[in-house]
Amino acid sequence: MSIVSREIISNERCGEQLVKLRHSAGLTIMIWKMPDYSTVHALFGTKYGSINNTFKLPEDKDFTVVPNGIAHYLEHKLFENEDCPVFEQYAKTGASGNAYTSIDKTCYLFSCSDNFYESLEILLSFVQEPYFTDENVEKERGIIAQEIKMYEDNADWRVFANMLGGMYHDHPVKIDIPGTVESIGEITKELLYQCYDAFYNLDNMVLSIAGNVDEDKIIEICDRLLKDGKPVSPVCFFGDEPNTVAQPEVRQKLEVAVPMFNIGFKLPPVSGLEGLRADITAKITLAVLAYEGSAFYRRYYDEGLINSTFYTDVFSGDGFFCPYFGGESREPHRVFSAIIEEIERCKAEGLDRESFNALKKSLYGSAIRELDNVEAAATLMLNSHMDGVSPFDQMEIIADMTYEDAQKMLCSIDTSKAVLSIIEPKSEEEASDE
Repeated sequence: MSIVSREIISNERCGEQLVKLRHSAGLTIMIWKMPDYSTVHALFGTKYGSINNTFKLPEDKDFTVVPNGIAHYLEHKLFENEDCPVFEQYAKTGASGNAYTSIDKTCYLFSCSDNFYESLEILLSFVQEPYFTDENVEKERGIIAQEIKMYEDNADWRVFANMLGGMYHDHPVKIDIPGTVESIGEITKELLYQCYDAFYNLDNMVLSIAGNVDEDKIIEICDRLLKDGKPVSPVCFFGDEPNTVAQPEVRQKLEVAVPMFNIGFKLPPVSGLEGLRADITAKITLAVLAYEGSAFYRRYYDEGLINSTFYTDVFSGDGFFCPYFGGESREPHRVFSAIIEEIERCKAEGLDRESFNALKKSLYGSAIRELDNVEAAATLMLNSHMDGVSPFDQMEIIADMTYEDAQKMLCSIDTSKAVLSIIEPKSEEEASDE
């Protein structure tokens, strides 16, 4: 086994370049050489997250539906192999290892200053060596149930997750990443192996490395440790999602001092380069509308309707696209009305052009600074590959974006397709009853 293709991806605007390799075992390897840095960051990821719960292989007639939370459960179990817990192995090399499961991907990672190649061997080995037994699967159930409880009590997560639940009828993005106590109770070692075989094949994975590394040494380790196998191409189904919102308002009570809110807008999903362009354009558009220096922010901050927790963001991916606002307010319904009014006003009168130019420069500067961080660079390479774009596309999109692009994005927001998610404080009596 060895390298079947090698591509240098460069960008004249920033003067950076990286190497993209395709290994004969099917793995994509991305290397960003940063010789002036003392640390290295590596990720080994698969395009498999919480939304991939309904899938089939090309030879299958019907879709398989697996329990919610299984991608996250699988991530937990890969850290425990037959010989030695992975964190103990990393401790011997001095590396700091971790992993995460998101909506659409699972990644295993480490950072280190020394013994990089030894740590890389650990990473490639344990991710390719699943070890599931009835006993160790059952042992993990209680641990993950506790984590689910933490999600359920986390107001920052619940206000966001409830917004998605109100926005989407069928798309699995509305499902919590770790699942529920009930759903993880259905997970077996057989299901874990089935999902592992479908999504942890090397054709569906990326190894992304940034730092002071030697490409030839990385290839030698990959040649030695990557397991050649038959390519697997799972097809996922995300439901027949209508373009309406499922529930315009969602309310929940938790132990918070001040009500929290998320206000999101359901937009048609886009993918690939156009998806990245839409995501970045929406981020700038919402920032122009309501950043700290905007007339909107200053007015309602001075009135006490919003406070310094107020923010804007965009959440997008396979089959979902949602620009949203968030923060704290004692009158979240008034905030909702004010945001709707400001969007409609700016549709008619136009966004502030001076603010757009200033925020565009700021976002471009942030994108450039990101390239000087090994963790950010490695993560950018992995995310970009999984999204079907180049790591430098983000920078080019920001540089080429026009005021008219932002105005067009604003006009695409249908304020009738909005969801208001509120986390309200519990009363003293409700809190004492628990």
